[in-house]
Amino acid sequence: MIVTFVAFAFSPLLSASEYERNKAVPVKEVRFGEVISVRKITERELLQDKANGWETFGGALIGGAIGYQFGDGSGQVAATILGSLIGANLVGNNQQKPKEKVLHLVELMIRTDNGQEYMVVQDYDSKMLFEAGNAIRLIYLANGSVRVDKQY
Repeated sequence: MIVTFVAFAFSPLLSASEYERNKAVPVKEVRFGEVISVRKITERELLQDKANGWETFGGALIGGAIGYQFGDGSGQVAATILGSLIGANLVGNNQQKPKEKVLHLVELMIRTDNGQEYMVVQDYDSKMLFEAGNAIRLIYLANGSVRVDKQY
């Protein structure tokens, strides 16, 4: 018995763009089979603004420039350092916390009519719920993605 694993790549840019509802994509191949098992899974991802580092650096530069205006000699150096730390801290405290994005997925173990077994992970769709024993279509699209849906 051969088991093949088929999965989508999940990233913020690809998960929604691989399968678009209002776009025609040629079908490369269709295989028919049945669901052996279903498991709901999630993938958690932290999203953080990449510009945060530059904003903190900018705050440190501005704070350092302001601190440089005070004192002379070693007092000026201390004021510059203190101004840089305060500027970076002020910007850092005003930044938003990273957001967490949770992708809801479904893992399907499928046996096709020719006896091969496939494991497919795809986006969870509340309008397309799968159970063991469901007759399905394993659809290979020309853009390289794979979709599973029920036979009707």
